[in-house]
Amino acid sequence: MLFAKPSITEEPQSIRVANTKGDNPLIWPLLTVLQASNQSWKIHHLATELQTQGLIHQLDENPGNDLFKRNFLLMNALFELQEILLPKQWLQVKAMEIQIFRLVPSNVNLLIMQDTSLREYYLDWNNYDTSENVVRELLEAFWSNYKSYIGLNINLMNKGNALRVFELDESATARDIRKQWRRLALKWHPDRPDGDAARFREVCEAWQSLRDIA
Repeated sequence: MLFAKPSITEEPQSIRVANTKGDNPLIWPLLTVLQASNQSWKIHHLATELQTQGLIHQLDENPGNDLFKRNFLLMNALFELQEILLPKQWLQVKAMEIQIFRLVPSNVNLLIMQDTSLREYYLDWNNYDTSENVVRELLEAFWSNYKSYIGLNINLMNKGNALRVFELDESATARDIRKQWRRLALKWHPDRPDGDAARFREVCEAWQSLRDIA
């Protein structure tokens, strides 16, 4: 994601919002849904599926705003997941045709370039809402729902144990933690070929302890 160059006196709003959000928790349930089906999905069908699972609730009192925010969160998670899956798999992200392909197309770089503007729009949290508190509260609610969805232990690990799960030490930077979180979550996700549900839950629990500093 590209941000404007910060001024000397004030950090840009886009950076402040990005720093509060952590990972969009819809990434992993979306992976489950998409991996479990060979069909292509429409964005509103994915929204309905996640709503059925209790992972999406009303986001705004205004119906039009609610629809926009729901779409934004899903598209944000899909573009994040597209990047995570490469270079081994290709996630096609079109509003009416969303599907994971095991073979990456030979023209993948061209496809990525064609979607650059759309991708940058949905990866910039300023386009969701200008209030970082709203973004923080919204994603905290999602993570609470997701804990129940995958059976997370409500008691957070201490930082030392969490870093050990992430195979990191105290010198790990915020970037190191985020990078390792995604690598391990993708490796152990139960819908991956060599996935392990217990290890995935452990990694998620570690992330819960570390994400405020990442």
